[in-house]
Amino acid sequence: MDRTANLPNPALEKTSGWINGFIGVLIFSGSLPATRLAVLEFDPVFLTVLRAAIAGVLAVVLLGLFRQPRPARNKWLSLLIVALGVVLGFPLLTALALKHVTSAHSIVFVGLLPLATAIFGVLRGGERPRPVFWLFSILGSALVVGFALAQGLTASPTGDLLMLAAILACGLGYAEGAKLSRSLGGWQVICWALVLALPLMTIASVWLAPASFATISLPAWLSLGYVSLFSMLIGFVFWYRGLAQGGIAAVGQLQLLQPFFGLALAATLLHEQVSLGMLAVTLGVILCVAGAKKFAK
Repeated sequence: MDRTANLPNPALEKTSGWINGFIGVLIFSGSLPATRLAVLEFDPVFLTVLRAAIAGVLAVVLLGLFRQPRPARNKWLSLLIVALGVVLGFPLLTALALKHVTSAHSIVFVGLLPLATAIFGVLRGGERPRPVFWLFSILGSALVVGFALAQGLTASPTGDLLMLAAILACGLGYAEGAKLSRSLGGWQVICWALVLALPLMTIASVWLAPASFATISLPAWLSLGYVSLFSMLIGFVFWYRGLAQGGIAAVGQLQLLQPFFGLALAATLLHEQVSLGMLAVTLGVILCVAGAKKFAK
């Protein structure tokens, strides 16, 4: 009997990681445009806690349906870090930032997220990419930021500081969640993080709820549905699995593509102006992602 038949194929595992990561990036690309639409009619803080509460209820159902055992005691601190980073920190800080800047402007900061994720992957995940990897990662981030500056986008110091804080919180949450996914599983990590935050998010949702929802439009409700179901839950199922399979630093570079997917959505849904130079910069970013992938290990 061939005992190697049941061993995982490293090359297939990495390919699967990049596919899962790409799907996660596509889903996350709609988060900031949807949040921008939602905060036009929902209070940013209320939107943050409500989306987490809705996703948390779904997480409880999923964990119960598949009879998932509770994580070991030594996993809860890491789950708390995930919850603070991606359940509370990033959604809240971006929602507050989008009261000051457009979604097109905020999406630009996502270009710094792969670098932040890679750094936290080294600090929290124990990864050691080759020096050339950092060259491609920094170059890709520089292309995204340079593209933003070339557009002449007006900035708000408050909005920019909030977005920078959001990127740091998200990068930490991504790296910590990916590390946990190796032992708990990708969808289980985000579900347990949501469950951990659920009591506080539920109480805050009731406390901050407006007196009436009569003035809320259908686009705002649909945006709330998207950020609750896809941005807060489904996207992480693919994303954490992809990071765990293909490596935090390597697969994290796929986020360099997210600003361009998001800008396309912003132009389509919100009619925000986007330069045609996006295509040329996107090509450069793709090359940087490919280079980072090659030298990640």
